[in-house]
Amino acid sequence: MNPRIAALAISFGLLISTASAPRAAENPLGHFAGSWSGSGKIVVSNGASERIRCRGTYRPSEAGLSLSLRCASDSYKFELSSDITYEAGNISGSWNEASRGVTGSLSGKATATHIEASTQAVGFTASLSIALRGNSQSVVIRSPGSEISEVSVSMARAGR
Repeated sequence: MNPRIAALAISFGLLISTASAPRAAENPLGHFAGSWSGSGKIVVSNGASERIRCRGTYRPSEAGLSLSLRCASDSYKFELSSDITYEAGNISGSWNEASRGVTGSLSGKATATHIEASTQAVGFTASLSIALRGNSQSVVIRSPGSEISEVSVSMARAGR
């Protein structure tokens, strides 16, 4: 067989086998990876608000994302951590707020630029929204009726 034809046949065979082989689902949450910091505001149950500063670290895993978010204002502090599993656009996982000793579950949807989730614990529910735009992101956590009813923060990725 002509060497050029053999090389073409091998290349064609590799192309066909690559195209037909199942690919592992891409984890779009990897786009959130990095260290983040920024500020925003916290609104408490009586409607008062304060400036808040936050730092976050997001680490992608094979199955999703691990995140840690620490925020503090003059009067409030919270330390939120979560392990999120991604599968075909859906997310699920667990979360923990260390300063108050609360743990719960979360579920929702995610893309490479947006996370929308509902969180639950005994006697507590909240919504979480994270929108990514390049090296900046906005985080909004809402929990009407709770001690902290809303947190909204704009953060930038460190080192960029």
